[in-house]
Amino acid sequence: MEQGVGMENQAVNDAAGNSDDVAIRVQQLSLWYGTFQALFDVDFDVKRGIITSLIGPSGCGKSTLLRTVNRINDRLGYVRTTGSVEVLGKNILDEDVALPQLRKEVGMVFQRPNPFPLSIRDNVLFGYNLHEASGRRDKGNEDDLAEAALRKVLLWDEVKDRLDQKATELSLEEQQKLCIARLIPVKPQVLLMDEPCSALDPAATEAIEELIWELRGQFTILIVTHNMAQARRASDECAFMLMGKMVEHGQTSEMFVTPEHKETADYIEGRYG
Repeated sequence: MEQGVGMENQAVNDAAGNSDDVAIRVQQLSLWYGTFQALFDVDFDVKRGIITSLIGPSGCGKSTLLRTVNRINDRLGYVRTTGSVEVLGKNILDEDVALPQLRKEVGMVFQRPNPFPLSIRDNVLFGYNLHEASGRRDKGNEDDLAEAALRKVLLWDEVKDRLDQKATELSLEEQQKLCIARLIPVKPQVLLMDEPCSALDPAATEAIEELIWELRGQFTILIVTHNMAQARRASDECAFMLMGKMVEHGQTSEMFVTPEHKETADYIEGRYG
């Protein structure tokens, strides 16, 4: 596998800034699923408060890298990693990391909306009720929390009169917005999005892209996408992966105009992938 990429692993982080500007710092990360190596010595910085997109052909390691940032890969039971993944200054691969607290700080949105078969209101408050100790929850404030979250994802006006309706009855666009709203009362600092528009039609995709851009600055957002137009429209920085390696990382506006590597140019221009 390694010989398929004729280059040294390198990540171009020209605008990385000092460590205070970095929300996620990946260093020399390698990952195996059993005996299969999916990531090779990945170095990658994600700056605070911006949108960074991960692009590359299917099977290149994008989603694997994304899922290391909240250790969701651990659920598989046969994953092994070396290197480090620092989130907000803490190496989350350390044995003393509490996964519930990590997943409170690092929320995740999946390819297909996954609302619970509960009311819209109960969906929004599900994570809050799960993570907050019963003695610390302010039940009198829950309605305000739900409204604030739904307003933030531009969904309040559509659902304010039907908060007791089952969330599974919403449109796919509304369900995906709801899944993002569900994270907000928990107050994460990082949002991971794994192809959040792949199940949506063009109009809904545009709406979710606009929402993601609205959330820019309030959260650090790392998004996996196969859609080159989406990466170009809706991210500040872009990172290209190929065969488990980080090939190139820089400002989106520059990468799509003057990529530094032929492999990046070939992918962006649709020659493979």
